[in-house]
Amino acid sequence: MKQITYVYSAHSAFAWLGSARLMEICARNGARLIHKPIELSPVVEAAGGLSFAGRTQAHVDYFFGRDIEHWAEFRGVEVIRHRPTHHDNPLALASGVIIAAQETGRGAGVDALAHAILGAHWREDADIADAATLAPLITACALDADAILTAASTDAIQTIYRHNTTEAIALSIFGSPTYIIGGDPFYGQDRLELVERALQRPFAPSTWQNPPVG
Repeated sequence: MKQITYVYSAHSAFAWLGSARLMEICARNGARLIHKPIELSPVVEAAGGLSFAGRTQAHVDYFFGRDIEHWAEFRGVEVIRHRPTHHDNPLALASGVIIAAQETGRGAGVDALAHAILGAHWREDADIADAATLAPLITACALDADAILTAASTDAIQTIYRHNTTEAIALSIFGSPTYIIGGDPFYGQDRLELVERALQRPFAPSTWQNPPVG
């Protein structure tokens, strides 16, 4: 089966904006998602990007405003019209829930759950760090909420979460979402058309050569 390694943050605006389209692409091409939730800030900073706290107000206003509005209208995706209330809350539980669900081998349920968590954050302005928010989302995906919430906080699952982050840094990933097909990375939901093409016919290997920086 074709596979897409899906590297993203559980509260990523652009993962949400591309989520429905990604699921359509997987269904149309018989592809399976391998979910790799990450802690985003260390990944961005390791790649040389600025933390959100370190960005200019103009950049933040554009990112959490017009750019999201543009893509939401283009993709036909519903979003709240402000920075999510709980955006700075920890993501260990929500990420652990996705990982724990994947570890059960319930592929379609995991895809639906990841979509639901992103939507709860960006459409419902819900607190995805709260087990009481996550439980009904898990149940609605035909998964065992009690079992998955219990597993999500275990050291085994949280170790996978930390490893996902370390692995993303090692791969020089610099943002969420990033989709990887056969080792070829595609950054951003605006590359989803390229993702579908790569599933159907891989791109030629890169021959691009950049001069050393500095």
